[in-house]
Amino acid sequence: MAMEPSPKGSQTQSPGSLPDGLIAVVKADCPACSLARSVFVDLAERADLTVYTQDDPAFPTEADWVVDDTDLSISWGLDLDAVPTLLRIEGGVEAERTTGWDRDRWEEFTGVSDLGPDLPPFKPG
Repeated sequence: MAMEPSPKGSQTQSPGSLPDGLIAVVKADCPACSLARSVFVDLAERADLTVYTQDDPAFPTEADWVVDDTDLSISWGLDLDAVPTLLRIEGGVEAERTTGWDRDRWEEFTGVSDLGPDLPPFKPG
């Protein structure tokens, strides 16, 4: 799902200060994000994922690994085109990204197998 334009404002956390590891940027009203909700929870348990949520601080679930980005400061700083976007952060900066739900790509990207076995294999963002 394409992002809405973000107003420029103070950024609470710059993309250069993102935690190392996997980051997902999601939006509750995005069909691909809603479809992959269980995958985000699974990755948080198995791969130390941090989720930045654009429109609902309780999506995909209320947890300490879900970060409120309703002001879009992180999303804007990452120059995202669509959600869900999955990123690998190394040394506080982006090393790689993929957009949309693609089971094979996400398994390769994260190194975690058997993601979303009951979900369709692909849904664009």
